[in-house]
Amino acid sequence: MAVITNKRSVMTLYSGAVDIKSHRVRIVLAEKGVSFDVVNVEGHARPEDLVELNPYGTVPTLIDRELALYEPNIITEYLDERFPHPPLMPVYPVARAKARLIIYRFEREWGPLIARLEASKASGEDVKAEIKTLTSFLVQLLPLFNASPYFMGDEFTLVDCCIAPVLWRLPSWGITLSSADTKALGKYTDKVFQRDSFQASLTEAEQELRSLAGMETI
Repeated sequence: MAVITNKRSVMTLYSGAVDIKSHRVRIVLAEKGVSFDVVNVEGHARPEDLVELNPYGTVPTLIDRELALYEPNIITEYLDERFPHPPLMPVYPVARAKARLIIYRFEREWGPLIARLEASKASGEDVKAEIKTLTSFLVQLLPLFNASPYFMGDEFTLVDCCIAPVLWRLPSWGITLSSADTKALGKYTDKVFQRDSFQASLTEAEQELRSLAGMETI
């Protein structure tokens, strides 16, 4: 962990304009109403100060005064504890553990697929298998989207912050669901995408992901 000598009056987020993990952190910051500066990091070039703060040079990286954090799960849980209202994790230990497991499974099962889908935009790689697998994962989850207003119940949580950026990007990856599946997801995505925090979290490049895919932005 880096030690920062220059004290900052507000948080700083090193973020990619279309980076899905950065998007997750931006949603949490917007939910909490936290003021922060953004340093946009694009491509393989990394600012020197980012490499000094984060030995991996990855985004997202969050700077809060003397503290540098650079793993999205650590960042989002830190923000939830640092700014407890509104809470984005369940109160009870069992429910909190279940939320962490869901996020872990998303990252373990969906993460490699998403990485290949994103890389294919530049490489032109055939990702039909990845599209099929991710679509299958989504279809398996449909009963959960129907069960409650948000993914884990009646309240918006860090799990929603994790999955919402994925759902936003589906059209840009060429993933379309059947009309029955779309109906099942529709209420959930409408509710989440219309949240003030989600709208505030979007970069111009992320808004264009939907427009370029022929989808209306909200």
